[in-house]
Amino acid sequence: MVTAAIALALVGSLAQPAPASARKSAHTIWGELFGAPPKPRRLAHAVKVPLPKPRPPDAPKAEAATEARGEPEIPPAIRPPAPPPAASSEHKPAEQATAPAAPEPSACRQALTEDVAIAPSLPPIHDPGGCGGDDLVRLEAIVLPDKHRVAVSPAATLRCPMAAAIADWVRADIAPLAQELGSRLAELDNFESYECRNFNGVKGAHLSEHGHANALDVHGFKLADGREIVLTDRDEPRSLREDMLHSACTRFTTVLGPDSDWHHEDHIHLDLMERHNNYRICQWDVLDPLPKVAPLLPSERPAEAPPRQVANKEEQNKAEAPSKEQAQQPEKTIPAAEAAKPDTQQTRKVGKARRAQRRHAQ
Repeated sequence: MVTAAIALALVGSLAQPAPASARKSAHTIWGELFGAPPKPRRLAHAVKVPLPKPRPPDAPKAEAATEARGEPEIPPAIRPPAPPPAASSEHKPAEQATAPAAPEPSACRQALTEDVAIAPSLPPIHDPGGCGGDDLVRLEAIVLPDKHRVAVSPAATLRCPMAAAIADWVRADIAPLAQELGSRLAELDNFESYECRNFNGVKGAHLSEHGHANALDVHGFKLADGREIVLTDRDEPRSLREDMLHSACTRFTTVLGPDSDWHHEDHIHLDLMERHNNYRICQWDVLDPLPKVAPLLPSERPAEAPPRQVANKEEQNKAEAPSKEQAQQPEKTIPAAEAAKPDTQQTRKVGKARRAQRRHAQ
């Protein structure tokens, strides 16, 4: 009964006229449900795109490529640069991602400007055996306060503090001494700077300060007038060498020269080695000139010299000393009774001497 009632209601609703929109929706719904063929739709008409206007005859000529693209011409001066292609994280090398930042220059490097010395920075050196170090420079010249340059020949590889100490020594002490000689300082004669070796080149010794780039061997200086000052030359003025000695021992912790050892007879070793309690070493003897001609025989004894009493005593001691034969003979034992007897010969000698003194007194 219920089913029949529903079917009658549906038939009644279909029999009534429905609006166009309702009929359309119902047709679409029933067609999709029962597989009816869809109603053909209208084809969309193509939209006409207007073409660009023709180029005016008075317009400037553009490049053929630009006209073909239809792009406006942009002067090169104001054309924006093309952005670089963005590199993907997949193709980015690992070195760029983990590259360490460059270390900041040390305080010494910032102070050692071109107004003080021509000393470009060098990369760190790490040779076998602990040689080398960081904060290295190549000391090529020293700039005096008047902007005059003193060349370092050959250029020295040194740590920055050692190079700064050499520059201060030359600027403040050596250059004024050269002016007192009537000329200008021109060159520093460098014997040796950095070298990976042991002390004095001895196998098994501790590492030299030259191996740490913390030492410089100076042979001498050259003046602008051609003269050369060799620090170990005995013919140089003694006062000049003494002034250089005192200034070097004041500024450096180690100074080795003549009479320190036979390795430093022809140059002066300077370094800034750090020791316990700031201990310093200054071994440089300022030697006097040697005679031009060595005497073959000793000089004659002056007439006013006192008599050689020491020589007379030595001869007397030799005369009184027993000979080898006497020393080898056994000593004779004298009986006590004979030893107690007086020596008549000695008594006679003493008596004669006393009588002679009396006659001389009379």
